Amino acid sequence: MNALTLKAPTLGVIYGNRDFFPDHLITEARADLAKVFEKFGIRAIQLGERDSKLGGVETHTEARKCAELFRQHAGEIDGVLICLPNFGDEKGVADTLKLSKLNVPVLIQGYPDDLKQLSPARRRDAFCGKISVANNLVQAGIKFTLTEKHVCHPASASFELDLQKFLGVCRVVDGVRGVRLGAVGARPGAFNTVRYSEKILERHGISVTTVDLSEIIGKANKLDASVPSVVSKLAEIRGYAPAPGVPNEKLLQMAKMGVTLTDWMDANHLDATAIQCWTSVQENYGCNVCTLMSMMSEKFMPSACEVDVTGVLTMYAMQLAGGTPAALV
Repeated sequence: MNALTLKAPTLGVIYGNRDFFPDHLITEARADLAKVFEKFGIRAIQLGERDSKLGGVETHTEARKCAELFRQHAGEIDGVLICLPNFGDEKGVADTLKLSKLNVPVLIQGYPDDLKQLSPARRRDAFCGKISVANNLVQAGIKFTLTEKHVCHPASASFELDLQKFLGVCRVVDGVRGVRLGAVGARPGAFNTVRYSEKILERHGISVTTVDLSEIIGKANKLDASVPSVVSKLAEIRGYAPAPGVPNEKLLQMAKMGVTLTDWMDANHLDATAIQCWTSVQENYGCNVCTLMSMMSEKFMPSACEVDVTGVLTMYAMQLAGGTPAALV
């Protein structure tokens, strides 16, 4: 199975701080997260230790500094991690996100207290601070994700799993915005389940390009078997899966259809397709398109049956989340 080539993730990081609690916990948190980021290849956009008190965010002035930094890197930041080494200042965190005007996923992490270290020098109370931060974000209408455990150390296995899931969310959000889908043919009359609204998708930045199935079939029929792209596609089909007993002319038909679909996708810069595969292709062209759809999906160009546009959108999101080809069953 292929692996999706993923760009290195970039996270904006906010270290929440509160003057009643020990500041040095911010420095420790920066070191803890640096190790995690190195392990997962994450680039951090965060205040330097001299940009604010130890690089944390507490006051409105510090929030403005952090927000300005985020705005400067807005085109690079995939998501924001809010780290609470202590209680943190909920207004500072919320102000940073509001002023930055980023529209990316947000993850809130809070450190657990060590019950043996509750002296003023080590007390965190991030448990309560996280509730306050979350409440402020709700008031501001800012969506966010919580860790599986309410409080967790960045070095813990649970946080690493949370972080990996969050990075998947970031990939989905970034990837789905601006995705271009292709609808080949009309929805089969027997499948009401695949009905959808292009206008709703368009409002969310998802474009749908349509083509009549007859155009694809017509162009495929006109292709000569000696065309290099057809010869190459035929060899690719033969190498994809065993096909004992399948007539060569049918494999050739599939190759011509595959070339035509690929050319159409390339011409329209499409990321995924939904095809009217039953029963018009069989009746009007003479072969199935299932193998071609499987081959495209395995190459991270997902393809769904029965012009199921929202279904292929789900496949596209799934492959972004998991980094592997997706199937729709």
